[in-house]
Amino acid sequence: MMERGNGPTESKVVEVAKPGSDETVLVIGPGPGVGLDLAAARARQAIGVDPSEEMLRRCRRRCAAAVEAGTVELRTGTAEATGQETDSVDVVLSVNNLMLWSDRSAALAELLRVLRPGGRLLLSAHEKWLPVPRHELVHEFETIGFTDVQSWTWDPPGRAASRAVQLRAVRPRS
Repeated sequence: MMERGNGPTESKVVEVAKPGSDETVLVIGPGPGVGLDLAAARARQAIGVDPSEEMLRRCRRRCAAAVEAGTVELRTGTAEATGQETDSVDVVLSVNNLMLWSDRSAALAELLRVLRPGGRLLLSAHEKWLPVPRHELVHEFETIGFTDVQSWTWDPPGRAASRAVQLRAVRPRS
C-alpha cells in the first residue's frame, strides 16, 4: 500500500531534488524503498535511514542490486539521529515522515548538520497530517538555519491521494 500510495510523491520529490551523479543522497524514512531506489539511479550514493527493521528489509529487497554494488547503504536511525558525519550529504529527502519525528527541532538541526554547505533538503507530507500550519513549518526551518525555504502544495495523482505540502530548503554556504 505504501508503495502505491507514496510512489508518485517519492518520484516527484526526487525529480524536484535533481540529485546529480556525483552527489550523496540521504533518505529519511524510506519505507519500502521507492524513493531510495529512484535517488540511487541518479546519485553517486543513496543512504536510507529508518527506525523500522521491516522497512529496511523491504528496502534491501527493492534495492538489492544497488546494495550489492555499494551505491545504496541502509541503516537503522531516525531524523534526529541519522548516524551521518557532519557535512556528508548533498541532498536530504523525506516523504510522509515528518509527522513521525519525535523532536522536530532536533531533527531539523541534525539534517542541517549532515548537509554539506549548499546542500538541499526536500520534504513532502500529507497536508492533513502536518503537525503545525505550513507557514509555521517554514519558520521552524528558517529558525534552525536553513535558507531559501520554499513551500508549496501538490496534488498527487489518484482518487485516494491527499494533497501534499512540499518544502525545499538549503544549507547556507557560509
